[in-house]
Amino acid sequence: MSTSTGNLPSLAAAVLQPGFVGTTPPPWVCRWLGEGLTSVVLFARNVTGHDQVTRLTAMLRAERPDVLVAIDEEAGDVTRLESVRGSSRPGNLALGAIDDPALTEEVAHDLGRELAAAGITLNYAPDADVNSNPANPVIGVRAFGADPQLVARHTAAWVRGLQRGGVAACAKHFPGHGDTHVDSHLDVPRIGASRAALDACELPPFRAAIDAGVQAVMSGHLLVPALDPDLPATLSRRILTGLLRTEMGFPGAVITDGIEMRAVADRYGLGGAAVRALAAGADAICVGGGYADEATATLLRDAIVAAVINGELAEERLVEAAKRVSQLAAWTVAARADRSTAAAGPDGSPVGLAAARRAVRLTVAPGPDAPLPLTGPVHVVEFEPARNIAIGPETPWGVAAPLADLLPGTTTVRVGPDAPATDLCGPAAGRPLILVVRDLHRHAWMRAAVDAALADRPDAVVVELGVPATVTGQVHLATYGASRVGARAAVEVLTGAR
Repeated sequence: MSTSTGNLPSLAAAVLQPGFVGTTPPPWVCRWLGEGLTSVVLFARNVTGHDQVTRLTAMLRAERPDVLVAIDEEAGDVTRLESVRGSSRPGNLALGAIDDPALTEEVAHDLGRELAAAGITLNYAPDADVNSNPANPVIGVRAFGADPQLVARHTAAWVRGLQRGGVAACAKHFPGHGDTHVDSHLDVPRIGASRAALDACELPPFRAAIDAGVQAVMSGHLLVPALDPDLPATLSRRILTGLLRTEMGFPGAVITDGIEMRAVADRYGLGGAAVRALAAGADAICVGGGYADEATATLLRDAIVAAVINGELAEERLVEAAKRVSQLAAWTVAARADRSTAAAGPDGSPVGLAAARRAVRLTVAPGPDAPLPLTGPVHVVEFEPARNIAIGPETPWGVAAPLADLLPGTTTVRVGPDAPATDLCGPAAGRPLILVVRDLHRHAWMRAAVDAALADRPDAVVVELGVPATVTGQVHLATYGASRVGARAAVEVLTGAR
């Protein structure tokens, strides 16, 4: 297969999935859509509301009718569409705790219809990782759980639901980011499992996603020596072509995790990592989390063109990658034509709220009567750990605000790792004390402060909005995620109001 050198820039542009800044498409994006660019990706910075996003995607589609408009909308803690208020649907861990695949499919279908109504056609979800390491700093509540079979059945259900709603799903982070101590935004995680262990734990959810017809798979920037001792998965032909394509039989589009992430960019550079990923078998290069300008897109396009000219990247491989992106775009066009769409109401998703209510778990230890329901002003202490980059800093969380709406006079303080927790109980004198935590088991500073507070006030209520690996206190309430709808469900339990 051969193409003219003059057509190489168009082919190179076709395999890029760049982000941009602003709530309307910048001129360079519109120009590139006429010059071969097939995809763009939206982030929280591009979203202020449903109507605005709908206008934005219509402007993109006016430049290229089959444009792939991607977003990273997992629901739960990782939301871009609802980053201003927080997600109106629970995330994966909450759905896994309920363990009703039909409900998971319904929630994903509901999300798919809303995304499709806004003109979004590709979603970088579901997260198919098995959170087998509870100390994982980047997955946690984003996974359906720690059991491979549970994760597999809910991954398949999520894929079916989203795609039935008219949006292409993208299972991530292949071959599995669950058993790590390192965030690949910052460095290269190493997965030390044997091949047999990978087959038993990490790979079943991706096999289930493929069986469910998932349209795309996102690679993880993970070093997995049992599969390739030298290269992270995104850059490994053994993993992307040998395992995913040949052995597992995946026919769809392979998309990289953000190519600017330090796990690959620090060693190979943006252009070098992109070229190596394409050579390994990736079809689309995601970029734009921290690099969202025309200069970055130009750098990547020119690096790909140069690699073909100098023989580092086979021209046939680039043509194949561009064809797979085009096939994915064609699938989304057909899906939009065949599926009805609907936007969520002003209060979000009723399906999501119903699911969040089912996920809440209340544990009451034997002893004095629990201080529930809450009927008057309370004092809330919210412990705020550093957020990982995937969740982002802009999304609000916590139960203090909805509690204050129902219980006027409620007071709140937030405590972080760099702000010593002193006299947490003093402001709560004469009123109930609520201690709100996220992943209590992972943060020694948080656990020390909570233990001290419980020693002074054993009647304090602990509300866990992360992974509930540590259950402590006389009254413990777990939501399995920090979504807005999960917080509402928690407040309903705390106050008896519904």
